[in-house]
Amino acid sequence: MLSPEQVEDIKKQLHSQLEQSEIENKEAIKSSIREMDAEQLESFLSKNNLIKKSEQECIFCSIIDKTISAYTLAENQEAIAVLEINPISKAHSIIIPKLHSENVPKKAFDLAEELSKKISKVFNPKKIEIVPSSLFGHEIINVLPVYTDENIHSKKQQANPKELAEIQKQLQELQEPEPKSDIFSEEKLQTQQESISDKNTWLPKRIP
Repeated sequence: MLSPEQVEDIKKQLHSQLEQSEIENKEAIKSSIREMDAEQLESFLSKNNLIKKSEQECIFCSIIDKTISAYTLAENQEAIAVLEINPISKAHSIIIPKLHSENVPKKAFDLAEELSKKISKVFNPKKIEIVPSSLFGHEIINVLPVYTDENIHSKKQQANPKELAEIQKQLQELQEPEPKSDIFSEEKLQTQQESISDKNTWLPKRIP
């Protein structure tokens, strides 16, 4: 059975997804979801293929499978980074391991660290907290920028889709500078060649 916190979080996720959809009766569906208790909500998720206990599928798995749209930021072999659609703070993101498990792979934490650096450069928070959490047995990592005194238990707010899209664009456009190596650079070789001449280089005379 879902906990009250899980029920609230799932309802917010569903409402946000409905806002982005073109379905005609979305307001009626949102109202119906709002009135559901934990058991009814779990049944609704199962009937709509958002969670299948037999296959261990959940909302996060649906994001991984791309059956639910998300604001993707980055990805590696074992995890994907997306924006939280009900964020605590600006650029609040989650790292979702691609395998439904209560264990978080190292590459998921690597992705969280990479994303933290990008968020710091673009939005300049005081700090960024990396906080694991779990829902439906699927462990995730919260990447939470702290601008004032926010923490993982602070109130979530439904984000504007346009704002999320803009944050996504800013973070995706930020490229990490590639390390420069001048060991064999053309410029250095040319400089070295120009510095070697008959006038400034001593060479032993050839003995016949």
